[in-house]
Amino acid sequence: MSAIRRFLAATALLLPVLASAQALPEPVQDLDYVVIESAQPLNGKPGRIEVVEVFGYSCIHCARFEPIVQAWKKKLPEDVDFIYVPLSNGGAWETFGRTYYAAESLGVLDKSHQALFDAIHVSKSITALDQIPGFFEQFGIEAETFKSTMESTGVNIKIAKAKQVVPRWRVEATPTLVINGKYKLMASVRGLEGMLATADWLIDRERAAHAGAGN
Repeated sequence: MSAIRRFLAATALLLPVLASAQALPEPVQDLDYVVIESAQPLNGKPGRIEVVEVFGYSCIHCARFEPIVQAWKKKLPEDVDFIYVPLSNGGAWETFGRTYYAAESLGVLDKSHQALFDAIHVSKSITALDQIPGFFEQFGIEAETFKSTMESTGVNIKIAKAKQVVPRWRVEATPTLVINGKYKLMASVRGLEGMLATADWLIDRERAAHAGAGN
């Protein structure tokens, strides 16, 4: 078994088996979401509601979540900012995090994001980390250019920020959603789609809080 296959097998244990429980009538604190002490948003833009997905390309649950997220994002209100933050706590996690930020820097993220999930989990055409730079040649990026971008100053800054903020949110599994640096959501009894229903509820709650603060 290749190193990346062993890594993928290990990450499959990060998210508990999703229960097929009935949807709860209203999200419940400490069951469907956790309040983060001393809220720490990633950007904290005034008047905006920030939704961050902490994810990893190696995570099969993130791969399954991605099409659901894409459909959900299209319906988000204008005052909501959706941001991906790759879990980058060393090793292969950091390599995949650098992959995300390098693709973003090179302007190919829209084309490569789902394609990379598919290459790892569907076609399994990527089985080793050193195959990643070559993967991006299909998007017009030479492998050496991609490799150097992964180690660029811009990517280093973003990786450092991810390493700083994600532990503060006490993220323990992927995918995890963090709303305004204040609420942490993971797929539990509601499953992946239910996590987004909880996110909708918390987004509305934050919007009402913003409106109340403005009065």
